[in-house]
Amino acid sequence: MQKRKLGRSGLEVSALGLGCMGLSAAYGKPLSKREAIALIRAAVERGVTFFDTAEVYGPFTNEDVVGAALAPVRDQVVIATKFGFKISETGQQTGVDSRPEHIREVADASLKRLRTDRIELFYQHRVDPHVPIEDVAGAVKELIQQGKVKHFGLSEAGMQTLRRAHAVQPVAALQNEYSLWWRKPEEEVLPTCEELGIGFVPFSPLGRGFLTGKIDENTTFEKEDFRNIVPRFTPEARKTNQTLVDLLRQIAERRNATPAQIALAWLLAQKPWIVPIPGTTKLHRLEENIGAVSIELTSEDLGEIESAASNISIEGARYPEKMERATGL
Repeated sequence: MQKRKLGRSGLEVSALGLGCMGLSAAYGKPLSKREAIALIRAAVERGVTFFDTAEVYGPFTNEDVVGAALAPVRDQVVIATKFGFKISETGQQTGVDSRPEHIREVADASLKRLRTDRIELFYQHRVDPHVPIEDVAGAVKELIQQGKVKHFGLSEAGMQTLRRAHAVQPVAALQNEYSLWWRKPEEEVLPTCEELGIGFVPFSPLGRGFLTGKIDENTTFEKEDFRNIVPRFTPEARKTNQTLVDLLRQIAERRNATPAQIALAWLLAQKPWIVPIPGTTKLHRLEENIGAVSIELTSEDLGEIESAASNISIEGARYPEKMERATGL
């Protein structure tokens, strides 16, 4: 597995990480703890060193699984987790909360669940409009000084917020959605990250599974699946958006690869400090995703993708309206 550094932070990780959310939440029935641990350890055996979780996934159960899975190899891996939500006693997400005292509480609780003495990358999960980002960055800076956290990250933050945070405590990585069917980061995010020396971690790099080519207008999702409420996943939108998958499939056939591998290889080709974190619950998909790291797209391939993709209009919003408003973008 190739390695990459997240910007100028010095934090070195595998070129492809593993997004662990789907093991416990969002995409239908979760895996059992035993199955999830087995999948994470399979990723380690195949060279993955970067694992992404959050207290809100489950909630809490995902961190517990990640901690149990990685405990035997703790010094060989990098764990990223997140703070910033209110979670009720019944496990419901009830808003954002990035008050410094809450950040400290979350850090201590996450350390216990992860069975570790440090968190390599601690992200603010979503911007809290009621807490100045300088206070958030200051709280994480204290945790870094205490040795509980190694690096600070932000997720779905706007560029002014990113700059203000970075001025207080250098931001190692920004995590936003980015893929061939959500390219907004190219407008401001990637240039700003390059300017400031901040790594970029795309989540949903396979468009929540759509860019694998395994989903079409007739696919049905389990009732618990988050995609049931996503405008981009209505049957009509899926039918229209199939054009992008057809493009990936054409190039994949020529390169003896899969559409998912081409989508990930395209992301890796954008910048050397980009580290996608595709998630999966299946071993064969994990192996397929890892295979993307060894695919080097030629300038002709990239030019063909760019030319064709620029003429494809993606239908449907990436989130329901209420959720989209909750991002910092």
